[in-house]
Amino acid sequence: MTHGFPARPVTHEHGDHDVPPHARRRLTTWAAFAALGGFLFGYDTGVVSGALLFIREDFRLGPFQQGSVVSILLLGAMAGALAAGRLADRYGRRPALIVIAVVYTIGLLLAALSPGYPLLLMARLVLGLGVGGASAIVPVYLSEIAPTRIRGLLVSLNQLLVTIGILVSYCVDLALAGTANWRGMFAVGLIFSVAMLLGVLTVPETPAWLERNGRHDRARRVLASLHPPHAVDDILRGYTRSREEQGGKQTWRRLFASSARPALVIGLTLAALQQLAGINTIIYYAPSIMEKTGLNASNSLVYAIMIGAINVVLTAVVLPVVDRLGRRPLLIISLTVMAAATVPLGLSFTPFAGDASSALALGSMLVYIAAFAAGLGPVFWLLNSEIYPPFARAQAAGLATMVNWLANFVVGLTFLPLAAAIGQALTFWIFGVICVLALVFVIRSVPETKGRSFRQIDEELQHR
Repeated sequence: MTHGFPARPVTHEHGDHDVPPHARRRLTTWAAFAALGGFLFGYDTGVVSGALLFIREDFRLGPFQQGSVVSILLLGAMAGALAAGRLADRYGRRPALIVIAVVYTIGLLLAALSPGYPLLLMARLVLGLGVGGASAIVPVYLSEIAPTRIRGLLVSLNQLLVTIGILVSYCVDLALAGTANWRGMFAVGLIFSVAMLLGVLTVPETPAWLERNGRHDRARRVLASLHPPHAVDDILRGYTRSREEQGGKQTWRRLFASSARPALVIGLTLAALQQLAGINTIIYYAPSIMEKTGLNASNSLVYAIMIGAINVVLTAVVLPVVDRLGRRPLLIISLTVMAAATVPLGLSFTPFAGDASSALALGSMLVYIAAFAAGLGPVFWLLNSEIYPPFARAQAAGLATMVNWLANFVVGLTFLPLAAAIGQALTFWIFGVICVLALVFVIRSVPETKGRSFRQIDEELQHR
């Protein structure tokens, strides 16, 4: 397999020209409303860490029940990702976003008003459906509405809002911890779910989906609101060529057919590797990890806020450069630093670290998180919205997202038993080996998509 795309001119697919200022403002507004789905993805996954401290007392939850309140969201996310992909390919990206916003609102209401454990568990399952749906569809919507030259920036905005959502949830948890108001922690999320619902009612369907489904006039109107008149016909011709070359009804059989298989292999592999590299063991278990080094980690919310802040800052740093540096360089740098950081992290749990074990562990974790946030974190979601052929883009993205959540669930479930069986040091070195394997896969197989139209990306994958 080749290591990247050969040099080729960029064609008009969704504009390689400058976007007029008024159109850029309109585009930013649409993107912000859709990306609230990413914010709620982060908020709903993060808020439970603080809320659970008080829920377990109110509902007298045992360890298994506490774990189920956290992990059932991941199971819901798997189902939500798969269902949302199918929904978005059949009925449109905009209807899928509306459904996701409604699901978020119902889930947060149920959580805030839950009288006991069973309804709270159902609320978390519903929230998982929303989280999974948003993680699959929001990047697809943003990638299809964005002009080619700023597609990376716009899609990565979603990942930035995911990290901001996590950080805001930690801050809300800390602010309400003094009153033990866990219901308020969930209720604050309703502000954003209602804002998303009202906002996505005003956004248009993506031109790519409209043209593919025979709604040419509506596609032309949306494109005309974003691009100069001379570019609209060129963009529409590109959509038409793609539809004619890849025509036919999207089905599961077709999704695994030869035309989609190269992209699907890359998407599913990256989806699994992103989680198997161990990022969520650090996010979920940072206080427990620090306690093992001998440091007092009683104030877990302070550690969580520190981790959340680094996630936000590094993701924000990547936004302006993802369309200049490209996807592959960011992945390669990210995975190299992550692999390197697991070496001292593992050493911090051995006698060799001595009195420096706590500082070594904390420093290594922060470097690891920073490297993830600057590359593998946002770039996977960007590629997952770019590499698939149009006939099943949302469905394929949904399937890869489901694999991502499944890997997340497996790693979260097995980390503590694995660390107890073979030790923290060996466990983190295994994550380091996975980072190295992921690095080899990226160098050998992952294409560069910077500045490429969807049609060009698909042509290059077929050429391989």
